[in-house]
Amino acid sequence: MPLEASAFPEEVQVAFFMHQLISEKWDGMSGTYLGKNWGETAQIFELYEIDNKKDILYFMQLYDSVIIKYRSDAQEKKRKAEERKRQQASGKTYTHNVKG
Repeated sequence: MPLEASAFPEEVQVAFFMHQLISEKWDGMSGTYLGKNWGETAQIFELYEIDNKKDILYFMQLYDSVIIKYRSDAQEKKRKAEERKRQQASGKTYTHNVKG
């Protein structure tokens, strides 16, 4: 069962909230997720009057690394599935017989 946000300490909850406010960067050609636009962070910290900036930023970056890995893995699975589908559609079967 996934954890609720309320199960985390206050600093982590604030980091989740702040992370959602920062815009995301995507590659236009491939649709690859490139991460957050961290240049906006200082303005958002100022706007919400965040005092513990170092800790909040640390948790935000940890959370972002988890998100990037998740999206990268999902994209890789999708790419492999599409590749298998194309191979099946073309009728080509690749087998490797290796004798030691």
